[in-house]
Amino acid sequence: MSTLEEIIRTHLQDSRILLMTHLVLGYPSFEVNREVIGQMVQNGVDLIEMQIPFSEPVADGPMILKANQESIAKGARVEECLQFAGEITKEFHIPFLFMTYYNILYKYGLEEFINRAYDLNIKGFIIPDLPPEEGREYLDLVRKQDMAPIQIFAPTSTKERMQRLAENGAGFIYCVARRGVTGKKTDFDQDFNEYIRRCRSATPLPLAVGFGIRSKDDVDFLTGKADIAVIGTETIRLVDEKGAAAVGPFIAGLR
Repeated sequence: MSTLEEIIRTHLQDSRILLMTHLVLGYPSFEVNREVIGQMVQNGVDLIEMQIPFSEPVADGPMILKANQESIAKGARVEECLQFAGEITKEFHIPFLFMTYYNILYKYGLEEFINRAYDLNIKGFIIPDLPPEEGREYLDLVRKQDMAPIQIFAPTSTKERMQRLAENGAGFIYCVARRGVTGKKTDFDQDFNEYIRRCRSATPLPLAVGFGIRSKDDVDFLTGKADIAVIGTETIRLVDEKGAAAVGPFIAGLR
């Protein structure tokens, strides 16, 4: 079975930049999630991160916070998210990741959660509130299953910090495009270019850039600098405003 990094590098042989999208499981419903994933895959998305909702998603902006809280209020539970994920990975043959917060894994049982995700063919995890210094057991368990504990660089990360994170990561590095939370527009400027150069020098892993990626212009700007463009809040906003059917044309227009 290929690792996440191997899959990404294979896809990069045919595309200068990959697209990764994000959705909150259970928002606005699992039925809409299924339709949106289908639209994404049919229109060329290479990877999808499925967020298991949590009541206090500290890295997320107002739009994704609202999606998390409404999903929970409507009754979405971890077990239902896992069952849905298993159906999705059987139906669509691209890499799927779980994004969530550490309390979800802790409450479920760390080893049980990781083993369950492995059985569901999840390729990796994005856990933004678990630094490697506090996650040794998590890292060991994920690596044991040859899955990817994806680490996160930020503009404030020092060279030494980036190297430490990279040593504990796999699959790719998620490079946060700016300070703050998800959802706000990101201005790509000289400071950003220097930041990406620092990211690239710190690790041989592929680089994904997220936070504020909204348009074809953004994806074009990142092409040649990053390996993966991450579109998160914008697709959730689109579903809210225009419905799931609007996602496909939006994704197709990003290339």
